[in-house]
Amino acid sequence: MFSGIARRYDLLNHVLSGNTDKRWRRKVRALLEDILAHENAVVLDVACGTGDLSIELKTNAKARVIGSDFCHPMLAVAREKTERIPWIEGDALAMPFGDESFNAVTIAFGLRNLANFRDGLVELRRILKPGGRLVVLEFSSPVVPGFRQAFNFYFTRVLPRIGGIVSGDRGAYEYLPDSVSKFPDQKALAALMRECGFDDVEYRNLTGGIAAIHTGLRSAAA
Repeated sequence: MFSGIARRYDLLNHVLSGNTDKRWRRKVRALLEDILAHENAVVLDVACGTGDLSIELKTNAKARVIGSDFCHPMLAVAREKTERIPWIEGDALAMPFGDESFNAVTIAFGLRNLANFRDGLVELRRILKPGGRLVVLEFSSPVVPGFRQAFNFYFTRVLPRIGGIVSGDRGAYEYLPDSVSKFPDQKALAALMRECGFDDVEYRNLTGGIAAIHTGLRSAAA
């Protein structure tokens, strides 16, 4: 599915979100500013897709940034954007990296696509160094009542039509709201992160809860 929409993916992200997705990615980068400033730090962007977040993270960063994704055509688009970042094909449920490899790990709009959210979080924790930071950017549950109904109408009725016309694959954009509806809301995802061994778990809503950023630390204990 993602292979089929790779070439139109960026355009649709920006158009369908009114470029809000760019602002959300900048917020992720801001949360990792301290780590990105260290030249010995290594940051992994999981489910990087066409590389927008990886590139945002690398901007003015001293740290090494790596992008990884399961979908080869998405990575091909990322490579066309820049060769300054290593792009590695890999399964987020079985990452091709050793234990405790990264100072920080990000995953933007990718966690809900995994076959098992819990297994994905456990795997992301495995590759984090003790004290390392996980940042999850994902669609969530709108928290403003009136806005919630309006957004849900757009998300389930309007977005699939526009996405289908532009990408030629309406099914991919019908999958989007369906996958979001099955994903844990803000509080449930925070609880799941704690169950998977993350400490200091916090979240902040973006744009009325359309999306949320969750953060957590890998505890120093095994």
